[in-house]
Amino acid sequence: MGAIPAGFESEAGMLLIGGRRADALIAEAGDTPLFVYDLAMVAERIRRFRVAFPGVSLHYAIKANSFAPLLSAIAHQVDGLDVASAGEMRMALAAGMDPGDISFAGPGKRDEELRAAIDAGVTINLESEGEADRALALGRARGVRPRLAVRVNPDFEIRGSGMRMGGGARPFGIDAERVPALVRRLVESGADYRGFHIFAGSQALDAAALIEAQAATVALAARLSDAAEVAPPLVNLGGGFGIAYFHGEAPLDVELVGRALHETLAARPAVLGNAGFAIELGRWLVGEAGVYLTRVVDRKTSFGKTFLITDGGMHHQLAASGNFGQVVRRNFPVAIASRFGAAGEEEVSIVGCLCTPLDRLADDVMTPRAEVGDVVAVFMAGAYGLSASPQAFLGHPPACEMVVAAS
Repeated sequence: MGAIPAGFESEAGMLLIGGRRADALIAEAGDTPLFVYDLAMVAERIRRFRVAFPGVSLHYAIKANSFAPLLSAIAHQVDGLDVASAGEMRMALAAGMDPGDISFAGPGKRDEELRAAIDAGVTINLESEGEADRALALGRARGVRPRLAVRVNPDFEIRGSGMRMGGGARPFGIDAERVPALVRRLVESGADYRGFHIFAGSQALDAAALIEAQAATVALAARLSDAAEVAPPLVNLGGGFGIAYFHGEAPLDVELVGRALHETLAARPAVLGNAGFAIELGRWLVGEAGVYLTRVVDRKTSFGKTFLITDGGMHHQLAASGNFGQVVRRNFPVAIASRFGAAGEEEVSIVGCLCTPLDRLADDVMTPRAEVGDVVAVFMAGAYGLSASPQAFLGHPPACEMVVAAS
């Protein structure tokens, strides 16, 4: 399995999260399963970004984790929030973010979503010419200049990215060759043109690949702006920063990426001279800060193999089950919370409570011996956990969530 992120310690064998004992957190929440998010770890990631990318705005993609107390804490530390639905837009506004610092992406926006974004003053990242037509018509009907940016489907992708968002036929964004004409039309229509959103891929751990993609993104933004004869106020460079979930993966060298981007921006073409630049991050900010705690409710042996069966599972933590983008299933890091740091004593598979063979949290891992009542900790659970999982499947209750902050 992957390595447990740095920063987790124990007290008398009990896992500490944000300096708090896991058993005390469960007692405070009232039950397992429970997601716990360490706000200090998130703040440290934000600080690290600021040092590595001076002068570049930081946006948080709230699809990674939209838990309200976590979102509220992040909103006061970043420069913008990126949303992908009217529901997420309402969450961003409720977190206190200025509407002018919220951008709304995603294909298939309904007219009522476009209308709500225009009324709120949120920037809409247009995904097609048809969406542009609808947004312009809604703005005219309401006597409002809609804030509109163009999401570009670039003619490249991030090498080795976990999910490819560009470089071919995609439902996301407008093919680069058609963008200049649309930009000119937006400006001529009187819209408040806000620039480009260019997102080539996600979950990249190769610094060289990210450096290459960011340089290509800056060059593409300049080429499109020259062709449109319009300078962009902002270029959202996307994100794509990955985290090392699995065995054999090394963390991304963010500082190396930052130094390269600084050089790229220092030499940027004149048409981008007054443009602002932003990077949009989700899992890199919050992924390692989350832990999923789930209690062992049964221990059984089948054909000589030991199973620990928990009260949680893929209905809360789909990503750890391997059913959220993995082609070959690999294990997230796990531990027995009450024997944290102890040597492995037995090989077990940890499975959830759902009546499907897909519900697996860890296959054939070495752990200290665990009995009924012990708690399993699944790490790397801060991103795409509860918000990306089929909570209604089989009618089990939702997981609890809470944040912890250093006192």
